[in-house]
Amino acid sequence: MDDMIKAQKFLKKKGHRVLMPVKAKEVDYWSDDNISRVEAKKKYELIDEHMRNIEKSDAILAVNITKGDIENYIGANTSLEMGFAHYRKKKIFAFNPLPNQKYILDEIMTIDPVILHGDLSKIR
Repeated sequence: MDDMIKAQKFLKKKGHRVLMPVKAKEVDYWSDDNISRVEAKKKYELIDEHMRNIEKSDAILAVNITKGDIENYIGANTSLEMGFAHYRKKKIFAFNPLPNQKYILDEIMTIDPVILHGDLSKIR
C-alpha cells in the first residue's frame, strides 16, 4: 500500500485524478487468516466498488513490486482488475516488468500492458 500511495501522490502532482482501492479499516490485510478479509470484501462490496472505479477511469496502474520471493508480483485481485480493465478497453500500465508467475503470465502478456520500468513519468 505504501508504494501505491507514493504512486498516487506522484500522479496527482502531475495532474492525474487517482482512484485507489478501498480498504476496510478493521481488517489486517497481511494476516494469514483470510476469513476477515473475505467477509469485509463481501460486506462492503469492495471488489464491486473498485470495478466501478475502473469503469470511471481512463487507465489503471498495477503497482507490481516484490512480495515474498516473487519479483514484481501480481496477485489475484490485481489480475482480476487488469482483466476487467482490458475488457472495458482501458489502458493498462505495470509499474515493473511482468513477474514470472506461470499461472497468470500468459494472460497478462496477452492484454499487453505498458511496462513503465519504475518510471511513472511515462504516464501521460
